Amino acid sequence: MSKMLEMKAKYPNTQFWVDSCAKADLAYGISLGAVGATTNPTIVSQVLQKELPEWEDTIRALFAETPTGTEDDVAWKLIEKMGLRGSEMLRPAYEASGGQCGKISMQTNIKNYHNWEKMADQAAYFNSLAPNIQVKMPISAAGLKAFEEATYRGVSVNATVSFSLAQALELAEAVERGLKRREAEGLDTAHITPVCTIMLGRIDDWLKKAVARDSLAVKPEALEWGGVAVFKKAYKIFQQRGYRTRLLTAAYRNLYHWSALIGGDVSMTITSKYLKIFDNSDVEIRAAMDDPVPACWMEELLKLKEFHRAYDEDGMTPAEYEHYGAFITCLEGFFKGYDDLLKLIRPYQFGSAL
Repeated sequence: MSKMLEMKAKYPNTQFWVDSCAKADLAYGISLGAVGATTNPTIVSQVLQKELPEWEDTIRALFAETPTGTEDDVAWKLIEKMGLRGSEMLRPAYEASGGQCGKISMQTNIKNYHNWEKMADQAAYFNSLAPNIQVKMPISAAGLKAFEEATYRGVSVNATVSFSLAQALELAEAVERGLKRREAEGLDTAHITPVCTIMLGRIDDWLKKAVARDSLAVKPEALEWGGVAVFKKAYKIFQQRGYRTRLLTAAYRNLYHWSALIGGDVSMTITSKYLKIFDNSDVEIRAAMDDPVPACWMEELLKLKEFHRAYDEDGMTPAEYEHYGAFITCLEGFFKGYDDLLKLIRPYQFGSAL
């Protein structure tokens, strides 16, 4: 049996999404049991590069329809169309689950990560496009306000640019405030399915950079477990406190990011590359979420100041999130992905590609 289908059969609460909105990637993931998908500026840019012939007429038409608009206006219309195509592909899973899964995440303009009102307004707009839209925003200090407000407005949020226990806990509290505001007014919350991403691989990436920067002697295998350690600790606390936000893994780099978390009541957003690797592996499909990170690797990780910032409940204040190395590099990547998208569509405003 397919390893992903086996996981779905044995542990249906361990759900996985496709970390892409490309038609082929999403179809492949759905065939393995995927019940969601996600986008961001980098993903949309990459999808457009792969599917450009399919989108050329659409891009030209969008420029023609917005003669006084900018390439940014066209880019966001294109992002909407990609998201809506994905939402249709996921509609069967959405309907079969009674609206609890089968959603595609669309990301707000990352340039607004300091402006909670703009993020909340764009989240509400995306939410109006289809019933199975989830909206991604970064967990910055302003983002926490945006998450509460968007949740209050009935949006199922997906918290991203997230690398620490401190961020995850503050996010969960913000969502609870938004849900309680709705409930106090007699508004429905049953359809709201918030998730909090912890970007496992980006935690590991940053720890490796910090170790190299500071010329530290650390057993390299330990640096493959940092993200898993943060996630396992967050999961235990979320379960204890009964938060209604579901944890989501992202940014896959190694096998542990999947195998060490099987059996948990979580979601995983996995690229088609890693879906193929995992599906063709010989990993035993067993409940591993409650297994501790090997003590020898935790001993190494706990030597690192940068790990404590991600792992400790008070490791960072909201004002410090955006100064954490992983936050900076992630945002830089999203900015570049958006710039790449603009470069791809820019020639079409002249009627044809140059």
